[in-house]
Amino acid sequence: MKSFCSFFFLLFAFSSFAQQLTIEDSIAPPKTQEVKRHFVKKAVLYSALVPGLGQVYNKKWWKVPIIYAGFGGLGVAIGINTKQWRTYSDAYRARIDGDPNTVDDYVDEYSEANLVTLKNYYRRNMDLSIIFTSVLYSLNIIDAAVDAHLFEYDISDDLSLHLQPQLQFGGAGNTFTGATMTMRFK
Repeated sequence: MKSFCSFFFLLFAFSSFAQQLTIEDSIAPPKTQEVKRHFVKKAVLYSALVPGLGQVYNKKWWKVPIIYAGFGGLGVAIGINTKQWRTYSDAYRARIDGDPNTVDDYVDEYSEANLVTLKNYYRRNMDLSIIFTSVLYSLNIIDAAVDAHLFEYDISDDLSLHLQPQLQFGGAGNTFTGATMTMRFK
């Protein structure tokens, strides 16, 4: 009985659609709409030449201050660490040159081992700041490329899924039952 009810439901639940062509559709030329393309290569090139320009091209203006704040902070870190590294390097060179007339500013504060430790510490921090600057530059370009790829991606609230039973008639009296699933992205 259940199979008969299911078959009866499927038999009357389907709908058929046919394309209806009007005279206006067959005569009127197709409308061409000028679509402004968004190029990924252009965004990458802009961002490589001037950091943040790729984000401006992608209309992500809010990312530009973040990028420049990162470059500014890393620039300050490079400057401070370079200055300290040079100071301690010069003090160490003055101490080990063998000339009693050259005296460094840290004679009573640091030993030679301490000057080497400080010099190496600031050299390491300077190198890390330079590495992080190159990483930020690369992330700037990657972000511009990803945003350009997703520029035309539509995130709509109107997503729908329709599931309806369908009955199809084939040749030689064959009947096929199934379901039609329609997903709509607007």
